[in-house]
Amino acid sequence: MSQPSTVARILDTAEILFAEKGFAETSLRNITTRAKVNLAAVNYHFGSKKALIQAVFARYLDPFSERLNLALDALEQRYRDRPIPLEVLLEQLATSVLEVPAERNSLKIFMKLLGLAYTQAQGHLRRYIQEHYGETFHRFVVCLRLATPDLPDVERFWRLHFMLGTVVFTLSGLDALRDIADDEYHEHMSVRDLIQRLRPVVVAGMQAPLPASLGADEPQ
Repeated sequence: MSQPSTVARILDTAEILFAEKGFAETSLRNITTRAKVNLAAVNYHFGSKKALIQAVFARYLDPFSERLNLALDALEQRYRDRPIPLEVLLEQLATSVLEVPAERNSLKIFMKLLGLAYTQAQGHLRRYIQEHYGETFHRFVVCLRLATPDLPDVERFWRLHFMLGTVVFTLSGLDALRDIADDEYHEHMSVRDLIQRLRPVVVAGMQAPLPASLGADEPQ
């Protein structure tokens, strides 16, 4: 078997098992058994489980980062010295996310992997993402700051992560949500229809007035 097919099979199997079971719960033996390769092949191509986890993320985040950077280039050219409107910025983020799974397995797996990056203790992975994709993320945050000038930085931080949490939860549970909508409301939702439903919610969340008590002294 050729080297590319072996690497691809290991990565395909690993990302599915990681998404299904989590990082800590998925052993290299689980991966090699399902992928029908030996442990030596995993060690040869990746060197460690940590490196394999990082390679799984790179298959999604490399094309995502490239697409988002190109999109931001176009938007900055279009708006020149004006801030990119929040609705446009978030729409482009969603579009970049949706385009990536065309090259990979599925949107659901992509979202589950992103959720696991935050919810499981994988410090090496957060460092890897920061090192390789931090510049792209920082660029997006700068655009977001210009689009929401009235928000304090710390409030923008929280709202951005609340927004990401909402998106990850919604899209990682995509199949179940669509089944419920179909069964209970007879509404057939495409992924893009769902994104259109989600967009005004996250835009409103980012633009919501600051709570009157924000910044007040906490009760002792």
